[in-house]
Amino acid sequence: MNADATIDTVGLYCPVPIIRTADRLSKMSPGETLEVLSDDRVILIDMPSWCRSNGHDYLGHRAEGSEMHVYVRKGAGRRGRDA
Repeated sequence: MNADATIDTVGLYCPVPIIRTADRLSKMSPGETLEVLSDDRVILIDMPSWCRSNGHDYLGHRAEGSEMHVYVRKGAGRRGRDA
């Protein structure tokens, strides 16, 4: 999957990858895709939930060894919020 931007959160534990995802998405346009690299398996639970709560699309993940590549498409965000 091609992404418009990538952030590397390998070695960081949730919620830090989610916080960095929110920060990066706030600088992107709706419809753009962000790839998040992580080795914290908790992101597979936290990211879909966070996306639902914040109006973004969780596009899935793929594993590459112990590293996960998680994909998020920026939505319009929650009503009254940008991230």
